[in-house]
Amino acid sequence: MNSKGYIHSTESFGSVDGPGIRFLIFLQGCHMRCRYCHNPDTWKLGSAQCGTIATVDELLDKAERYRSYWGPDGGITVSGGEALLQIDFLIALFEEAHRRGIHTCLDTAAQPFTREEPFFAKFQRLMHSTDLVLLDIKHIDSEKHRWLTGHGNEHILDCARYLSEIEKPVWIRHVLVPGITTDEEQLTQLRQTLNTLHNIQKVEVLPYHTLGTFKWDNLGIPYSLKDVPAPTAEQISRAREILTSK
Repeated sequence: MNSKGYIHSTESFGSVDGPGIRFLIFLQGCHMRCRYCHNPDTWKLGSAQCGTIATVDELLDKAERYRSYWGPDGGITVSGGEALLQIDFLIALFEEAHRRGIHTCLDTAAQPFTREEPFFAKFQRLMHSTDLVLLDIKHIDSEKHRWLTGHGNEHILDCARYLSEIEKPVWIRHVLVPGITTDEEQLTQLRQTLNTLHNIQKVEVLPYHTLGTFKWDNLGIPYSLKDVPAPTAEQISRAREILTSK
């Protein structure tokens, strides 16, 4: 397993990316091109110019400086970018974290997931040292998902099914974008899909925001959703009502 990874950034006191207080590690690299991405600077992967290079021990030694603040539920959460693009490093990181008694959480959109080898065997190994998965489902309709992200959602939904098969604890995350993911029929379809899974512990509705648009400007990339407003309180409440119902 690769003991070095490309790291975009870290945060010491994360409180919304998994249970408890968490040390957040954002890995560099993502193949998706979500129209509302607030970290387009994480997309590129493959050189030190796209982030710092760190070893497993360097990251975990840094994380453990804050261990006294984690409480009984905290630990580390690895996000991105798309963390699964660096799966060898992720395996090494999570296995060492478990050796140190650290709770591990993977925040992923699962677009790289496949049951083909060699990825599938690596993913199975990764799940042995993953305590919780935060699975981001951008859109339940595959064609609309492709318009929104550049990719269909077939691999993502298959990953959701596999995680249910192995009974891995999962929190579902869904970004609510007015006019794009607020349609009640499609929200209901997403809920019906979630009802076929047996491992969903929580569903989080994440309101769309434009706090990262300055990064698009800095990178010279046109931001296509600049005229889309934040969702209203009523839209958020209705989406939560649909997605958390059984």
